[in-house]
Amino acid sequence: MVGAVTDGNTVGEAYPDEADAAGSGRSAKLLGGGLAVALLALVGAAGGWLLAGEDDPSSGLPAAQPDVSATAPPSEAPSSPARTTAPATRTTAPTRSTGLTVPPVVGTDFEDARDELRDLRLGWRLVFGAESGRDVRRTDPPVGSPVSRGTTVALYVAGPAPEVSVPDLVGDDCDDAAEDLVEEGLYPGYPTGRTGVVTAQAPAADSTAHWNDKVALTCGEEPGEPSAEPPPTP
Repeated sequence: MVGAVTDGNTVGEAYPDEADAAGSGRSAKLLGGGLAVALLALVGAAGGWLLAGEDDPSSGLPAAQPDVSATAPPSEAPSSPARTTAPATRTTAPTRSTGLTVPPVVGTDFEDARDELRDLRLGWRLVFGAESGRDVRRTDPPVGSPVSRGTTVALYVAGPAPEVSVPDLVGDDCDDAAEDLVEEGLYPGYPTGRTGVVTAQAPAADSTAHWNDKVALTCGEEPGEPSAEPPPTP
């Protein structure tokens, strides 16, 4: 039997130095496999991140915003609220200025002040006071106020109303008698009307009265005078 030439290692056992070599090779294979698995894991994670980045715009760089200036309609100015009520209309015509004013009668005698108002076709009302004197202390409306024809001006006199004698008016026309009373500072009253002639008066003629006192005038038909001839006998 021809014997085979061997190195004495028939069971494939490694020598000590070969064991290190084999161990080193196995470690290299294990390390290489681990690196490959780690590399694949990294590649897979990177791919997943890229896919996630495509699906989620919030990850990574911010997504570009669309330009809405070209498509958005121009802003409109707010419209003014609709008028719900009609504007107020003028109900009265403006008062036309006549240029007439209350004359400067303060400090003058009240009779002179009254005559000046009458000349201007203004009315008057005498208001007497409790002091002494006949001068006008103030007026209402005040001096210089614009007035129109017929306006009554109050004259405030310092002292009391003076005495005046009542004129004899019996037999005068009722309207004429009224003017005479006003001239004397008195005012007429008409208990029976103001048509005809004055048939009676009270107070009587030549009685003493005061400014602003009233005199009652009884007006009517004047009684006929008796005939000179006696009436015929039946």
